[in-house]
Amino acid sequence: MQSTPRFKVSRLAVLAAMSSAALLAGGCTAIRDHRGYLFDPALTDAIQPGVDNRQSVEGTLGHPSFASQYGPPVYYYVSSTTEQRVFGVPQTEEHRVLKVAFDDSGTVTSVTQGGIDDVRDISPDGDETETMGRDRSFIEDLFGNIGTVGGVGTGGPGGPGPNGS
Repeated sequence: MQSTPRFKVSRLAVLAAMSSAALLAGGCTAIRDHRGYLFDPALTDAIQPGVDNRQSVEGTLGHPSFASQYGPPVYYYVSSTTEQRVFGVPQTEEHRVLKVAFDDSGTVTSVTQGGIDDVRDISPDGDETETMGRDRSFIEDLFGNIGTVGGVGTGGPGGPGPNGS
């Protein structure tokens, strides 16, 4: 049976409409993004306080996302998953932190997990940060050092030294 030109045109129109609908539906999907450590419950449950040490934790979980700089040694493994709709702001869907604390000899003392409920929203003052010292104007900041660096009598290059030479 021979297809008529009218039938071919309608088939093309249906295919074009279906592909357009698929593209439009795809534009409404959310973009998911995962950052940080990929949690594996079998691995995280394997860390035992009093048994494991820093080397065994790094061998099991890998290098931490970051480690404490002050106080007792602590490894933090951080994972965050966000979702963003078209033209939207990314929203945090899941946030997990595994905290592995060590004693001074490097033995694990505790393993705790935190989630999105432990996240604190801080609002720093965006206007200006106070500093110690003089309050100078923009013009003083711009032209304040003219003539002071290497000037005569300052001990800088070209000026006399501390003994007057």
